[in-house]
Amino acid sequence: MPKKMKRNYLLNLIGVLVLFAILCGIFDTGLLGKKNGYFLGVSIICMMTIIIVCSLNLLTGFMGEFSIGHAGFMSIGAYASAIVTMKMLELGIALPTALYFIIAILAGGIASAIMGFLVGIPALRLRGDYLAIVTVAFAEIVRVAFTNFQITGGGKTLSGIPKISDFHYVFFTMVISVTLIYMFVRSRFGRAVISIREDYIAAAASGINVTYYKVMTFTLSAFFAGVAGAIYAHYMTAMIPTYFNFMKSSEFLTMVILGGTGSLTGSIIGATVLAALPEALRNFQIYRMLMYSVVLVLVMIFKPSGIFGTWEFSLGRLIDRLLKKDKKGGAANE
Repeated sequence: MPKKMKRNYLLNLIGVLVLFAILCGIFDTGLLGKKNGYFLGVSIICMMTIIIVCSLNLLTGFMGEFSIGHAGFMSIGAYASAIVTMKMLELGIALPTALYFIIAILAGGIASAIMGFLVGIPALRLRGDYLAIVTVAFAEIVRVAFTNFQITGGGKTLSGIPKISDFHYVFFTMVISVTLIYMFVRSRFGRAVISIREDYIAAAASGINVTYYKVMTFTLSAFFAGVAGAIYAHYMTAMIPTYFNFMKSSEFLTMVILGGTGSLTGSIIGATVLAALPEALRNFQIYRMLMYSVVLVLVMIFKPSGIFGTWEFSLGRLIDRLLKKDKKGGAANE
């Protein structure tokens, strides 16, 4: 690995740790007073949304296939993890909270990944609108199933889920998830997936096993959607299947398109803004989807590739640019 790349990764890591320290300084000390719990909850929802939007960008941005059923995978992860942790509590299994949290996100991620693999094998032979329709149908089937299964509450609220989605755990889960997705995109597997997006026929003719890479990407995307679902379940402590509906999947897709398909930075910013926006505009809640639609139309007209396009933020690159400007400014003054 080139030295410059190592330096950039190190600077980004330092930036993440500084951000974590700042947020801990705000939330752990109660700096915001009575509103501390409120803003803490909003931040956890934003971090959970970042994970699922980045996972959806794997499909939409890097593989070039539309999925409008990601809420279905999120619901599988949420219910699977909740059932596992609730059963462990019923059996009297005493574990540290951190270990409970790890078990929950792994249970949710693995359950969603298995379902993603099973759905992806037949579904990913389709492309474009046909695949989008299949993902919508899948999400609706899952929602109806959870509405009727007794183990998931039988259409009623599933309550009694332990609240273990602590801010510190969720923050590092988000960082690790985004890092793993970024590493996948920059690996040879990611380059193969991008080549499939650019030219499906040429990629197949070059010897790339198109079905294998598409199913692998779909499974990985479903895994991280399940992780986000596990975080949601163990923060809210109660769930109903109707939350994971078509509109929720559409919101996630809107965030991806707004930020930029093919940009994880765009997904992070888009998820943060659109997840926090309903809370900031709570008095205008009924106009939320109207605002989403207007923003999406404006982005499609003036910036079809999304706000960030395929651009990725790097702290090292930013520092290099600032240093170059300083050098140019100094040379001009001389």
